[in-house]
Amino acid sequence: MSAEIHRRQLLKGAVGIGLTAGLGGWPTLAQAVTGISGADLGPAEPFSFTALQARAEALARGPFVKVVVPSPDTLNAIDYDEYQKIRFKPDKSVKLDTDGRMPVQFFHLGKYATEPVRMHVVEDGQSREIIYSPSLFDIPDGHPAKALEAGAGFAGFRIMAPDLKTDWFAAMGASYFRTSGPYNQYGLSARGVAIDTAMPTPEEFPRFSEYWLEGATGDTTAPLTIYGLLDGPSVTGAYRMRTERLTDTRDVHRITMEIDAVLYARKDVVRLGIAPFSSMFWYGEASRKQSADWRPEIHDSDGLSILTGAGERIWRPVSNPPRVMTSAFVDNNVKGFGLLQRDRDFVHYLDDGVFYERRPSVWVEPLEAWGKGAVQLVEIPTEDETFDNIVAYWAPDEQLKAGQQRLWRYRLSWLDDIPFPDAVARATGTWTGMGGRPGHKRPSGVRKFVIDYQGSVFDGLGRDDGVELIVTASRGEVSNTYNHPVVDQRQRWRAFFDIKATGTDPVDLRAFLRKGEHALSETWIYQYFPDP
Repeated sequence: MSAEIHRRQLLKGAVGIGLTAGLGGWPTLAQAVTGISGADLGPAEPFSFTALQARAEALARGPFVKVVVPSPDTLNAIDYDEYQKIRFKPDKSVKLDTDGRMPVQFFHLGKYATEPVRMHVVEDGQSREIIYSPSLFDIPDGHPAKALEAGAGFAGFRIMAPDLKTDWFAAMGASYFRTSGPYNQYGLSARGVAIDTAMPTPEEFPRFSEYWLEGATGDTTAPLTIYGLLDGPSVTGAYRMRTERLTDTRDVHRITMEIDAVLYARKDVVRLGIAPFSSMFWYGEASRKQSADWRPEIHDSDGLSILTGAGERIWRPVSNPPRVMTSAFVDNNVKGFGLLQRDRDFVHYLDDGVFYERRPSVWVEPLEAWGKGAVQLVEIPTEDETFDNIVAYWAPDEQLKAGQQRLWRYRLSWLDDIPFPDAVARATGTWTGMGGRPGHKRPSGVRKFVIDYQGSVFDGLGRDDGVELIVTASRGEVSNTYNHPVVDQRQRWRAFFDIKATGTDPVDLRAFLRKGEHALSETWIYQYFPDP
């Protein structure tokens, strides 16, 4: 977890500035190497996704070789404060398209990002490596980074807005990458792959050791294609991520990444996580009793959403559990899943520094049938907001064995909210409190749950129109079930129930609203830990 906190801090603290005019005269890659001198470029070499796959496959046939950290003593001296003094030079920004919409800058190595990444630019089937040089950065006199030699490598890269005042995509550390999402505010992170997450054995963190960046070509309309070479003890991988950032009339962004992930197994993988991402949940509206901070809620994501292969929509509020918990939602050909930040009300957070209500939601859509498996949710206890303690991914039933190859294709969207059918209401709020009824003696060991659902499906429905609340529990006794439209709140319906349970084992709760045989809402699922 310590590596994760530093990744979050470094990405949060990094800022970008400036852009230069075009650089002409290069026989290849004249457009892409804007600002980079010939001395900082490697020779031109043929490049294709097919060749990258062949390289990953060949790499998997040999033993894993841990990356060599350049000048460890020098990097150790570049702590968080020293790191913030380093700035990528504005006139060295790399332009990947003729309009300059996607200038690229690079992260410097430091104490908390020691493993070098090689960076390349691609144009017309040719690639050239961008060689690290201190001359690419503004580094103060006497700074320890001055001692780092040319060719050391970078910690990662980021894609800037055209004015270079902000970045909207960042890749740094292991196989992590993330975007600033719809409201220019970073939050949760995606990863290339997860290996043995929440297992008794140590988790592996395969890393992207090299990236290739390519602007739009004749065979794709995506303004940017990111290629990555993944390497780790158990797997290697070749990744192609066609990336586009769209902005609507409200100035709300949506970043889509169509990903081809080709994995090659060095050895058997016990638990493979496809399309993994990690987020943070300290406390929310249903767990305020745990809070030690003045802010009402603190989280990057408030729930896991799933669209099953059978078409059922599931909403599972995430939590900060008393111990590490792994939940599996078994499915066949899942249609989509993601960690969402549904609550967009500033008053619910009151943080005008990091703006939790602006954090991105992320949605995964398989682009081909994924077969049998499970969406797995891992929740880890935390006592502050600096740790990513929530993990979600797809775990296929079929194990990846040594020597095998597997292709996974999916669309990863960073957005405000996922599309939702009018015929199904969303669970938009969950609260808990003392069980029983106000004005009466409260029963011991009983907890009340209140769920708000919202949607146009409630138009025209009233208290006496046969809307039912269906609640089931894995154990314990459910009572006092009730539901009604919220007074003066259009398209909002509220559901109540009590649960009595003892012991330390969690209680799995499931609830939805229906009218006759027709479900009016998505299925709300919750993991409740009775008070000891």
